[in-house]
Amino acid sequence: MRVLVQKFGGSSVAKAEDRQRVVQQVLKARQAGYSVVVVVSAMGRRGAPYATDTLLDLIAGQEVGEREKDLLLSCGEIISGVVLVGALKEAGLPAVCLTGAQAGIITDGHFGDARIIRVEPQRVRRELEAGRVVVVAGFQGVSAEGEITTLGRGGSDTTAAALGVALEAEAVEIFTDVDGLKTADPHIVEDAKTLRTVTYNELCQLAYEGARVIHPRAVEIAREKNIPLRIRSTFNDDPGTLVVASQAVFGGTRIGGDRLITGITNVGGLTQLRVKLTGEKKARDLFCHLASEGISVDFINLFPDEAIFTVSNKVAERALASLREQGFDVEVRPNCAKVAAVGAGMRGVPGVMAAIVTALAQEEVAILQSADSYTSIWCLVDEAHMEKAVRALHRQFKLSA
Repeated sequence: MRVLVQKFGGSSVAKAEDRQRVVQQVLKARQAGYSVVVVVSAMGRRGAPYATDTLLDLIAGQEVGEREKDLLLSCGEIISGVVLVGALKEAGLPAVCLTGAQAGIITDGHFGDARIIRVEPQRVRRELEAGRVVVVAGFQGVSAEGEITTLGRGGSDTTAAALGVALEAEAVEIFTDVDGLKTADPHIVEDAKTLRTVTYNELCQLAYEGARVIHPRAVEIAREKNIPLRIRSTFNDDPGTLVVASQAVFGGTRIGGDRLITGITNVGGLTQLRVKLTGEKKARDLFCHLASEGISVDFINLFPDEAIFTVSNKVAERALASLREQGFDVEVRPNCAKVAAVGAGMRGVPGVMAAIVTALAQEEVAILQSADSYTSIWCLVDEAHMEKAVRALHRQFKLSA
């Protein structure tokens, strides 16, 4: 049995005409000889009746526990799945809708951001062997205790990748409203280029640094078993972006080594904190306290007498108050953004940082903080300069060529 997993985001199933495009994609796959598993997100975005954010708005300001919140949020994907099954049946395709639990998505018990710990795909296999298209509600699973859990934003991608691995699928197709992975956010860089082939490593780094077309955990899962991913648009026949292991061969396309710079990413909504460290207030105390408060930190530069890092604007006020209550001396810079040049081929290549500094200086964009890994160089800038910085770096590395 040749299995293909297709995941469709909220914009792909929001309207009746959009769902007909989904039906056509499934028909094409069936005609090509595949048994098809379809993973769906909730329909539409905030304001649409059953979108995830709309469901959250229903309980805004209410004392609802995380368990009950997950029960509510799981409804969006179930509604989407049932509606799509109706469209598939109207087109003459036998289909069945399964919840994440029915599809065997077993998670830990962390409500709101659960991790898949295993997949028990026996029910999915039986339905496929019976000739049905299996529509699975993404973004959700069930804990060992039988509690409904959700996988966090982007969780439907993770559902699709996990099912692809468990079913030994030939590929996982991620359908979205753009025609593949771009060298930068196309809303910022008009001539951003579609990357036709990338490696898991490149895509994982781009996703972690802000590229929003796929969740990085989904890439990690697919990479474990070398399940090819394809990112493409629901709304046209563009082949999109093929994602495979380095030096792998799939579909007649050979993937070469990682390129110097693959893309430019950006993440806004950050606050920079500079915390003085003394003999009594050590780094260990600082980060242990933030961890105990459930505050995630990023972009960390640590020195003997100072720690510099970022937090989300959403938790900045709480982090500041908590640290000052503990006696830490803190300076705050709100409304920052992280801009990154990502490319697995930059390791050991001289001049990359020089090119970044030059490009930003020419645009009079101040670098507030920087850090690097072997695949990325990050610069923190004022959020007001974020788009200008992205365009400058995209030009500097000639990513539209």
